[in-house]
Amino acid sequence: MAKEKTIFFCKECGYELSKWQGQCPGCHEWNTLVEAPSGGRGKRTPPAPARGGSAAAGSPPTKINEIETQEECRRETGMKELDRVLGGGIVPGSLILVGGDPGIGKSTLLLQTCRLLAAKKMKVLYVSGEESARQIKMRAERIGSFTDDLYLYSETCMGTILRAVEELSPEVIIVDSIQTVFEEGIDAAPGSVSQVREITGTLLHLAKSRNITIFIVGHVTKEGNVAGPRMLEHMVDTVLYFEGDKTAMYRMLRGVKNRFGSTNEVGVFEMRGRGLAEVPNPSEYMMQGRLENEAGSVVVCTMEGSRPFLIEVQALVCQTSFPMPRRTAVGTDYNRVNLLMAVLEKRLGIRLGDCDAYVNVAGGMRVVEPALDLALVAALFSSHHGRVLGSGTVLFGEVGLVGEVRAVSQAERRVAEAVKTGYDTCILPESNRRSILQAGNLDLSGMKLVGVKHIRELLEYFA
Repeated sequence: MAKEKTIFFCKECGYELSKWQGQCPGCHEWNTLVEAPSGGRGKRTPPAPARGGSAAAGSPPTKINEIETQEECRRETGMKELDRVLGGGIVPGSLILVGGDPGIGKSTLLLQTCRLLAAKKMKVLYVSGEESARQIKMRAERIGSFTDDLYLYSETCMGTILRAVEELSPEVIIVDSIQTVFEEGIDAAPGSVSQVREITGTLLHLAKSRNITIFIVGHVTKEGNVAGPRMLEHMVDTVLYFEGDKTAMYRMLRGVKNRFGSTNEVGVFEMRGRGLAEVPNPSEYMMQGRLENEAGSVVVCTMEGSRPFLIEVQALVCQTSFPMPRRTAVGTDYNRVNLLMAVLEKRLGIRLGDCDAYVNVAGGMRVVEPALDLALVAALFSSHHGRVLGSGTVLFGEVGLVGEVRAVSQAERRVAEAVKTGYDTCILPESNRRSILQAGNLDLSGMKLVGVKHIRELLEYFA
């Protein structure tokens, strides 16, 4: 009898190898390769028959000018922050992948979405391979009341799930998670590359043929990427990442791929005892609890996609008691902080080589865009010299190695957000200031624009 062939795949990233080795070539993690049978694709369970969707099986090719589109085909979920990221709502026949760290709130977000959709008389099927129906019910009770249009199903066999879909005919399906579902005809463990690829293909065909919106939850690796083959993200229509620190209040839903809308939108949520609450005005929430006229504290206007946020940047600079000074950065790039401290030393003559420096972006958000540079420089200088920037001042700009302040993108949106929030002074790159004044699109009554070309010009605005 011929020996059955096997392959090895990485539990973290899904990379496949013909033989075992200690380190995965894909994600460079150690001891993550496990053995699984390689062959034996059995008879695949066929998807349920189509019910007249736009991509119905057997339909002939159609000229693009003969295809009619409808504005009302996009359905709002009732959760405005989710609709914003999706481009206005869910599209029937779409396959949406939701990824995020364990415990971040993916299942809670989707369960709340199910509640709102069921309240609109849409039939929703929630398939869980990780929890029993009773466990989901216990979690749902703290969110609120549900209608009878939401059906819970605890199952991991794809063939059984397809038969349930054929009997129930739901309009929306949630699969939590894709790594727990398996196809009986494939001789591989659930979560393996072969299983994930096959299950995703089956769900994609089901969504297109029956015009069903399907959400699938994906586990993530240590690097924050969806586990499994990279092909998974290419196969789906939309990829959403639910981000945030589990110890912080705020969560961000970010779209990294969207065939039906923009990927420049983010949704902000706050984790509460009764689930996730939407944050319609993040700038106002981020500024709550901020102490004014404190050295080392400044406000920056940063962009997440096309959405402006006002965020507090804090810095603490003090003499070190260690042989080597300590440098810590929370919420931003550590190496960027060291670079800007070197610019301060060289261009302004401020001695920081014998000082500890601690930088924090308040609110639990992570910001890495270049427009944060000017705020970091201002916070470090303010803390070191004990001088305060005006309480009504917001600033942004990129800082180069020679101390120049460079222009940043979407400056007009940033200034508009500062005006809306009630700030009266905005320090920004001089080139951005000229562009805003020349355009004349903003009502700047009560707002003073201060343009700077070099970081030394920033010092005169500290009290």
